[in-house]
Amino acid sequence: MAKVAINPIACDGHGICAELLPELIHLDDWGYPKIVHEDLPIELLDHAKKAERLCPTLAFLIHYPPSSPPTHRI
Repeated sequence: MAKVAINPIACDGHGICAELLPELIHLDDWGYPKIVHEDLPIELLDHAKKAERLCPTLAFLIHYPPSSPPTHRI
């Protein structure tokens, strides 16, 4: 399962990620995003990709799991 992450150094607190993913991200008292659930359900993937694309500081990230190695050789 993919996971969401926020680079706290790059983030300026625009809040686009929290607007698009309120199920996963809340804003703190200063308006900065706080991840409440890092696991990204497949049904929210389109919203997460949009948040990643629209983040003005590129602070919102989606981490995809590594693909599984083949179980047999050809």
